[in-house]
Amino acid sequence: MNDTKIYNLLSMAQRANKVASGDFAAVKAVQEKKARLVLVASDAADETKKKYQHMAEEAGIKLYYLFNREKLGHCIGKEFRAVVVILDKGFADALVKLL
Repeated sequence: MNDTKIYNLLSMAQRANKVASGDFAAVKAVQEKKARLVLVASDAADETKKKYQHMAEEAGIKLYYLFNREKLGHCIGKEFRAVVVILDKGFADALVKLL
């Protein structure tokens, strides 16, 4: 896994406005079937991990555990983020290849 490339892709996706982050926005994106990929911080709470694992399985979306909350948030220019949802197929496919 190439952390620098993943960081750059997440940063580009954020600048392109193709990211939903935070619990409310992430849940909404998954429920509205806009989500293409779900990234959950490896140090997120167990309940958060279970919640998104279940939602991703139900929606047929890939889910990966990536970085910690601080680093995941930093990738998209935020402070701490337990969940980041990619809304664009191109960015999601590129990230999956790196993961």
